Amino acid sequence: MDRESYDYVVVGAGSAGCAVAARLSEDPDVTVALIEAGPPARGRLFEIPALFSQQMKTAFDWDFETEPEPQLAGRRAYLPRGRAIGGTSSMNTMLYVRGHRYDYDTWERLGNPGWGYDDVLPFFKKSEDNERGADDFHGVGGPLTVSNPRSVHPLLTAWVEAAQDAGYKYNSDFNGAEQEGVGYHQVTQRNGLRCSSAIAFLEPAAGRPNLTVLPSTTALRLSFDDSRAAGLEVDHLGTVRTIHVDREIVLSLGAYNSPHLLLQSGVGPADELSAGGITPLHDLPDVGRNMQDHTGCFISFFSDTEPLLGPDTSAQEQLLRRQGTGPMAWNETGGFFSSSDDVPAPDIQVHAALGIVREEGLAAPLEPGMSFGPYVARPASRGSVRLRHSHPYAKPRIFHNYLDDPDDRRRLREGVRLCMRIAREQRLTALLRSDLRGAADAGLAPLSDSDQDIDDFIRTQSFSFYHPSGTCMMGKVVDHELRVRGLENVRVADTSIMPTLVTGNTNAPAIMIGERAASFIRTSAG
Repeated sequence: MDRESYDYVVVGAGSAGCAVAARLSEDPDVTVALIEAGPPARGRLFEIPALFSQQMKTAFDWDFETEPEPQLAGRRAYLPRGRAIGGTSSMNTMLYVRGHRYDYDTWERLGNPGWGYDDVLPFFKKSEDNERGADDFHGVGGPLTVSNPRSVHPLLTAWVEAAQDAGYKYNSDFNGAEQEGVGYHQVTQRNGLRCSSAIAFLEPAAGRPNLTVLPSTTALRLSFDDSRAAGLEVDHLGTVRTIHVDREIVLSLGAYNSPHLLLQSGVGPADELSAGGITPLHDLPDVGRNMQDHTGCFISFFSDTEPLLGPDTSAQEQLLRRQGTGPMAWNETGGFFSSSDDVPAPDIQVHAALGIVREEGLAAPLEPGMSFGPYVARPASRGSVRLRHSHPYAKPRIFHNYLDDPDDRRRLREGVRLCMRIAREQRLTALLRSDLRGAADAGLAPLSDSDQDIDDFIRTQSFSFYHPSGTCMMGKVVDHELRVRGLENVRVADTSIMPTLVTGNTNAPAIMIGERAASFIRTSAG
């Protein structure tokens, strides 16, 4: 068999990885391989927005969980991650949120030149094809379709109006001049169907002879020649082989798997590697540290307002495919809030969506209704990703330490209070069958707005909002051009490089990071 070799190998076909691979393959003089453990994301499960939850706990989900979380009553939190071409962008709720200017300016202040808001904004705009048109904050003509929500349900409209009645201002664009306020999220949908990173970036590149996409191919470990990555050992449907790297390898496996692959390859804290039975090749103490995530909770209310999320019928599917509308088109409302007057930017995000949330959103929706709730947007709590053991097929040990910092608990408590205030507004209660007391009796809301009752609710009901980051921190593990410190030709491009978590969902920032990584690589290659 001929040596299997590529100029660039991108590991992980998720939000960032698809962008990296597609942009690198724009140069016809280089060869690019994109490695993905999961299968192609084909069919209605990946196309129809409202079916996203049907991917959870399936073969298309990495289905991680945390170690027991002390501040969550010792519970293990469920951590879904997309395991298919497109990664989590093929299973998320498609909200297009970039974060706050303050987030990126903080990254630059931490010693990462070129990562301030004014530096990253052009890369957000480069990816974007926003149906509202181009302006100072948005772009058109990029591969990623960003759309206004379709078929917004009356309950979600009532929530936005009730929030304004409660004193919170309306914001027509969370990604514009200001983030704070309440309103309607734009979504990564095209004509009502999901526009994942794979659809946006890979489909237009599918005909390029220099781009090879390898699905159902699990990365096991990197092989090194001194400080240079020479190849990647992979398993494709039971056959193990080595893919050779001529120029650079880019890890885009996400905040759990990117550090875990480095650890499995002997790159990380030397004492931890030795204790786990792996020979340390490069002592890099911060690999897997600085873990951050958004954790929060929902309060839920029953309602008889119809239609809600279904039914999932052929007629509804045809309505979605022909007109881009109907109950199968997922959308959310929400907002960004400040927990006190002295915070530099909104530090609470609230999501409002249809359905009753039980058991971290995994319980079957038996009754119609709506849920809304907060998470701490810039958490101070830190966790880690560690080796479970040296077998490369093992899942990592994940310690999030949710709400470990007392200030995170205070801010989440304030977020629950503001949601309870909105829940009391008449414009919303007129459409709900249960009030706060009824929701509390069903275990779907705190018993009261006292600190103790809210804290009890938070401990038993909080869970991950699925935005892990920080485990290959820029400034510690990678430099400002995303090169792993001490290695010649390895970069990381995903949310693991975030020094601090952004104020909002992480799909759009991950794509921006992929755009930047490709730009760095092409510039360094001359």
